[in-house]
Amino acid sequence: MQKHRIIVLGAGYTGAGAAGRLARRLRGDDVSLTLVNAEPDFVERVRMHQLAAGQDLRPRPLTEMFAGTGVALRIARVTGVDADRRTVTVTAPHAATATTEATEATEATEATEELEYDTLVYALGSGWNGQDVPGVAEHAHEIAGRAGALRLRERLAALGAGEQVLVVGGGLTGVEAATEIAETRPDLSVALAARGGLGDWLSPKAVRHLRAVLDGLGITVYEETDVAAVAADHVTTADGTVLPAAVTVWTTGFAVHPIARATTLQLADTGQIVVDDTMRSLSHPDVYVIGDAARATGPGDKPLRMSCASGVPAAWQAADAIAARLTGGKLPKASVRYFNQCVSLGRREGLIQYVTADDRAVRAALTGRFAAVYKELVCKGAAWGVAHPTLGLPTRRRPVVAHRPAPSAQPSGPVPATETSAA
Repeated sequence: MQKHRIIVLGAGYTGAGAAGRLARRLRGDDVSLTLVNAEPDFVERVRMHQLAAGQDLRPRPLTEMFAGTGVALRIARVTGVDADRRTVTVTAPHAATATTEATEATEATEATEELEYDTLVYALGSGWNGQDVPGVAEHAHEIAGRAGALRLRERLAALGAGEQVLVVGGGLTGVEAATEIAETRPDLSVALAARGGLGDWLSPKAVRHLRAVLDGLGITVYEETDVAAVAADHVTTADGTVLPAAVTVWTTGFAVHPIARATTLQLADTGQIVVDDTMRSLSHPDVYVIGDAARATGPGDKPLRMSCASGVPAAWQAADAIAARLTGGKLPKASVRYFNQCVSLGRREGLIQYVTADDRAVRAALTGRFAAVYKELVCKGAAWGVAHPTLGLPTRRRPVVAHRPAPSAQPSGPVPATETSAA
């Protein structure tokens, strides 16, 4: 019997976690499991502000993380998904040798290949969102991925004392970027522009602490400030105010990978793929979607926001649902919910905001050094969870049962989720 072919697209927190969990749920004799990723290393996206600020991160080669698991790695870019034909098109570097009479030269070319699947796990995630603001693409920097963080790192290293860095976006990513840069480079003039009030989603205690930390780091805060255009050395706000900026860092949100829009998968107006409670596509039941690419609902029927807090438990949900449907087991009944938001404010300060199940702040919050240690443990735990997708529990590989669907189930309990600032 031919093996059931499972392809996972993307090896971020969600894709890598789902691939590892599937490998520990299903027998290798019954399934072939392929993980496709554009980079050879696992990228700790929640640490991109640290990388941009000049800190060195521990390399995490995917070959080491998945050694002995049975997961086949394909280092390639995903260039297309045909959900009706059940195929994925990938492009990978390919060395081609060109010989002339005078010399021999090896040229780097790209080889395109079409992969067939029986079950697809779509975890291509998101990138930065310029929101069509003039000048952002040409002049602003982003930290939504490793390449952007490294470019910003190089630019910041070239700045002299007193030069101005403006972080646009007052959300978790913007706050973390501004505080990290200010702490690492106290010689720079760092500012933060927030469309609303600073920390307006936080509890009063958390806002007071956030303001105190930013003030202590010398960060200028522009509240109720909507940036309408970006130039090489300044930004212009909606009311015409010009704010100087030798470097502009744009952190106003994320946009999903554009490949989904070219498919026949059912999409939301955000470009996300609409899924059910088991993270399965509503239009194509052989496709599961996790992470920022999924339009899923949580408590109160609110859409889950793009974050590690949403993506990681959703990846567990999808992997367990796939395994259940293939082996005739019980579908997972837990639903994704929130418990807290963890924010690093440099290396010495932090903020843990406790929230309701549907992500609304409550009065309780942790602050200071203890919160910084807590956040660091969350980041380390997220990376550990990718390499240990069953969280240290015994591995139980079950045989695939052909034509034996699992019973349907509705979520009825929480899947723990901890916010780590970025998806």
